Amino acid sequence: MLRSNRLKDRLAAGEPVYGLFCAIPSPALVEMIGCTGYDFVVLDCEHSLVDPQELENLIRAAEAVGLTPLVRIAPADHSATLRALDAGAMGVVVPHVESRADVDAAIQAARYHPEGKRSLAVGRVSGFGLIDPAEYIARANEEIMVIPLIEDAAGVDAIDGILAGGGVDLIIPGPADLSQSYGLPWQTRHPVVLDALDRLHTACVEHGVPFCPISRTPESHDRWRQAGVAAFILGEERDLAAGALRRHLDGLRNASLQPRP
Repeated sequence: MLRSNRLKDRLAAGEPVYGLFCAIPSPALVEMIGCTGYDFVVLDCEHSLVDPQELENLIRAAEAVGLTPLVRIAPADHSATLRALDAGAMGVVVPHVESRADVDAAIQAARYHPEGKRSLAVGRVSGFGLIDPAEYIARANEEIMVIPLIEDAAGVDAIDGILAGGGVDLIIPGPADLSQSYGLPWQTRHPVVLDALDRLHTACVEHGVPFCPISRTPESHDRWRQAGVAAFILGEERDLAAGALRRHLDGLRNASLQPRP
């Protein structure tokens, strides 16, 4: 059932918030992310295979531990927006936004009249009738987040227009695809890519929209904290799990090879 969007409330208050991308469709894993203290999770329906019933259970798991569930849809798949929100997602992350037209299309899919054209329905998000339909529409328009993911040079160039029209709740940059867009695949620390991130951040500050970089290292986190950023995605659970497993194995394997006194 629709509830207050704790992520949106904390962003409005300027409080620090931390999230993860999650590509493994496991409710237990989502629950674990919440129990370890993260504030939000971006359930990845772009780079992973998640069916609608699985997605609903992932969202339930997030709700159970106070984790704000967002869903990254496939590019321009606004039917996926409807399914994600009807399943209970508190926002959609829209990949490869390059223009204000892309944002307007996302808003049309994610919000009800008068802001958009999201299809009317009842079900779990209205508490199966516990929330009056008219009240649900108003509350959903207030709580649901529309979050562009800027992953292309065209999106960086258009960022002022993207933000000027309103309706954007958060901006996430995608350094990997940005690097490719600039002809520098995987060179995410290249000066050209770093300059693009700075341009996005500056525009967000000017338009009063929160900026949420993907910070995988203490150095990146410190850099953005010093710039006044309060929202962070700390990577993806697959990378973190694989890294932890390698370190665990290597630590024990190497320890067993050390000479014993």
